[in-house]
Amino acid sequence: MKLSSTCEVQSGYTARTRLEPTTKGGVPAIQLRDLHGEEDFDPSGAHLYALGPSFERYWAGPGDVLFRSRGERNTAVAIAPGAKTAAIAILPLMVLRPDPKLIDGKYLAWFINQPASQRYFDKCARGTRLRMIPKGCLDDLEVPLPDLPTQKLVVEIDSLARHERALTQQLAAKKLKLTSFALLEQVRKAQPQGNGAGRLVARQARSPAGKVERTN
Repeated sequence: MKLSSTCEVQSGYTARTRLEPTTKGGVPAIQLRDLHGEEDFDPSGAHLYALGPSFERYWAGPGDVLFRSRGERNTAVAIAPGAKTAAIAILPLMVLRPDPKLIDGKYLAWFINQPASQRYFDKCARGTRLRMIPKGCLDDLEVPLPDLPTQKLVVEIDSLARHERALTQQLAAKKLKLTSFALLEQVRKAQPQGNGAGRLVARQARSPAGKVERTN
């Protein structure tokens, strides 16, 4: 099913001048630079801006999806389902409002971020210096629609896989740090004893079992 049949697609608010945050009298708004990675976004911390009239249709709230229509990668971010507030999306962001009977917002964001979808955007991207995805291209993206429980299961498994990868990276970093510390301690111990001890350290590092080899 085409994406436009699964959700409402709304281009972001067009700012006529440079937006400067204000402390009073403004409305919360989300700019492209506010989004980092592909994790859910909570608009509760969005800056306030003094926007012109008629901005009501640009609100993005829980369950909605923000699409990066410009940039090297045209990925999507879901507004956190548990978010307590909404905010105005500023171009080049687009707001996708999924039909809750058809598609889960987090599933939609997940599918947009998949390599196959990114290759599709590569074919219809416009511009050379500033890559842009036209709204019509986004509308025509074919989105597979399993039932809602399956969609939620896909999102959950993806989240667990990402968490596992993060833990694996943390473990690898700690192992590298521990190895570096152990080697440094060996070097410090070997330094006053001359080259003979230094060769012993080298043999220990190369030994699969980490055993000390005897020397004659």
